[in-house]
Order: sequence, then structure tokens, then C-alpha cells
Amino acid sequence: MGMMLSRTYKEIIFWIAWIVIPFIMEIIPAIAGFFILIKKRLTVKKEEFKGKLPQITIIIPVYNSAETLRECIKSVYDSNYPCELMDVMLMNNMSSDNSFEVFTECQAEFKELSLKYMNAKQGKSKALNMALFNSEGKYIINIDSDGKLEPDAIRNMVIRFEQNPDIHCMTGAILTDKEYIENTSSWLLKLVRKCEFLEYAQAFLAGRNFESELNSIYTLSGAFSAFRKSTILKTQLYNSETVCEDTHITFQVRHLLKKKVHLCENALFFVDPIDNLSKLYTQRQRWQRGELEVSHMFFKNRALTARGFISNFMIRTLMYDHTFAFPRMIWYFAMIFLLFMNYPFELVFGSVFVIYLLYVLSAFLFYINVMSYLKSYKGVRKYYAFKLYLIFLMPIYNFVIFWIRFAGIINSAKVRSKWKALNLKEEYKSFCSVINEDFKRVVNIIKKIRGVVNNE
Repeated sequence: MGMMLSRTYKEIIFWIAWIVIPFIMEIIPAIAGFFILIKKRLTVKKEEFKGKLPQITIIIPVYNSAETLRECIKSVYDSNYPCELMDVMLMNNMSSDNSFEVFTECQAEFKELSLKYMNAKQGKSKALNMALFNSEGKYIINIDSDGKLEPDAIRNMVIRFEQNPDIHCMTGAILTDKEYIENTSSWLLKLVRKCEFLEYAQAFLAGRNFESELNSIYTLSGAFSAFRKSTILKTQLYNSETVCEDTHITFQVRHLLKKKVHLCENALFFVDPIDNLSKLYTQRQRWQRGELEVSHMFFKNRALTARGFISNFMIRTLMYDHTFAFPRMIWYFAMIFLLFMNYPFELVFGSVFVIYLLYVLSAFLFYINVMSYLKSYKGVRKYYAFKLYLIFLMPIYNFVIFWIRFAGIINSAKVRSKWKALNLKEEYKSFCSVINEDFKRVVNIIKKIRGVVNNE
């Protein structure tokens, strides 16, 4: 009887220890976010805007964007915002393709739209700063040249500004292009792109939407963001010393100017899905490096304390993404070693299965929220609705993304910052090279020891 109670107690402690981390760090926030977003959806009433729409400036950075530039400009032209109130500035950053020819064709095709083309030779950040100094609109909207605006996106974003004087900058909701995904030939890449679509939808329409309600958005999306011109010109503008200038400008608005950062959940922007797995690897590493670089610029050591963790959501986000990544890594590996410590296989497997189901529950709650926020976008909502089965794959997808981000943490500590990061194939070659060098050293040491023993 005593042995049975001891084993039962041991199993209870085991389950608590292994389930508490994902439950506290991810499941509870997901449940809380679910109810907050449901409340927002039910209480926010759509009000017709009766005021006069202001002049705005749209900035589009261009770098070898010939293949996507026309569709991007066309989406601006087709938007439900008056063409005469939009100044579109294309900031060319040393393109070597025929982007300029595409621009001239668009000038002739979309005559009602004010299009300007400016050359910059000092990187994306300097190009954006040049555009800011030459802008004339009340609001500045940045969009990437490889994406397309939903027709109501600009209007909804400007109206949100006009009706909320306390909002000084916003990020739009970024989704990947469903038509592009469905035209993918490789089944594996198509599956990854579908998971990426679900990831973006849940990250913006659930995750950042929840953060926006709590005024705790960590970074604007560089693909589609907007500012009051009077606010952004009070910052130190875009910084060229980091690969994530969008995170840096967000920190300036929030940390230096003490202004609110917001999500405009009804302003959609569609970007191309990831090209391949190597691009996914380099993209997520670049984001991870940028977050670390910007955090290092703004947070001093004394801020990274228990008090800072409690009082500052940016510190909490930073510590969760980076500091807590190491115990999570140990936690993953520990599951394997438990089998060698005489823990029953069914106990270890059972805990993993329960944790997996908790992550599926989290993805399902996000799924329900996103469905409610896509109500006005029937085509996108229908496509998203048929991706319900992906919630069972999202824990695996997010697990892979965790290890990519973890590699980004390690590389940011030992590799000099640059925009072009090592892709998956290059990283593998580098890894093999290090292993070979290490084994050569071991072999040489063994040879020396053998020589001494044999009196050679």
C-alpha cells in the first residue's frame, strides 16, 4: 500500500512538473486572450466615419522588386481611399533589375495615382528616412513591395487614427497569399506554407490583437505599418545598425516617446509565403537577432531584474523569448533521459501527449477568435475555415520554429550582425566544418599521446 501511494505521489509530482511550464507560459495566456478578444468582438460597434479624409503618404521600399511591384501598386490604386489623397513614394535601394521600368509602366497605367521614384544608396533604413523627410501626408504608411493591400485596409487604418487621437502608430494584420499557397507544386512546401498561413493569422488576429487590447505590442510589422507624421518625426528615425529597423522604431515610439502602439485588425495586407525551408530558417533567425539587438540598445542590465519582469511587459517578452528558451531546451532533452532513469514509458509518453493536446487546445482557441475577426472577409475566412485540421500540426510546426529561433539566439552571440544570414544548407556546412576541425584536434592529441607512450 505504501509503495502504491509513493508511486502515485511520484506520478502526480511528475505530471505537475512537466505540464506546468506550457500551461502557465502558453495555455493560460491563450485562454485569457480568447475571452478578451471575444469581449472586444462583441462590444466594439462599427461607426461610420463622417469627417474629411486627410492626405497621406505611402512609402514602398524597392529592392529588385520587378516581379511583385506592379501588383503592389495596383493594390494601392484599387483601394477604397481616394487617389488624390495619396502620395506614393517608391524608395529604390540599389536595385539591379528593371524595377524602374515597372514603375514607369505603372505611372502610365494608374494616371490618377501620384507616384514618385527616389534613389537611395545607403540601405533600407536610410531610404525610409529620406522618404520621411520628403513626405507631406498627415499619416505615413509603410508597405513592402512584395505584398498586396486588401481594398479597405488603408481607409480602415486612417479612420482608426482619426477616431483615436491617443493612437500614434499601428501595425496592420499580415496574412500570406492563399492563391500563392495553393499554386505550390511540392506537397511538403505547400503544407509548410499552410502552417505559415495559420501562424500569421493567429499571430496577428489573435496574438497581437490581444496584446493591442493590453497596450503591449512588442514590435510593429515592417511589412505594413503606419504612423502619425507628427509622432515619427520626433523619434530618432530608422536605425541602420540593426537588421530589424521596425522593432527599433517601435521601441522609440513606446520607450522614448511613451506613446501607444496599436493593431488595426481590419487592415489586411497579403504577403508572399516563404520561398523554401532555407528562407524560413534565415527569416526567423534575422527576426530573433533583430529583437536581441534592439533590446540591447534600449535595456540596461539593471532593467533585466525580477522587478523589471513584473513592471515592464517588454522585459517579460524579452526574457520569455530568450532567457526562458534555455530551460525549455533542457526541458525537451530531459524527456528523453527520463526513460534512462527508470521512469515508465507510458508516464513519459502520456505527459508528452497531454502537453501536445494542451497546445492543440491553444491553437483551437486562436482558431475560433480568428474566424470571428475574418467575418467581413468571406474569401479569406472560407479558406481559413477549411484549415481547421492544421491545429493538430501547429504544435509540431511551432516546435521546429522554436529550434530555429534558438539557433538565432546562439548565432547572434557569436556571428557579426548582417542582413544576409546563413541559410539551412550553409549552416549545415558550417556545422560539419566545425565538427571536422574538432575531430582533427582530437585525432592529433591521440597521435601525440600514442607517440609518447611508444617512445616515438
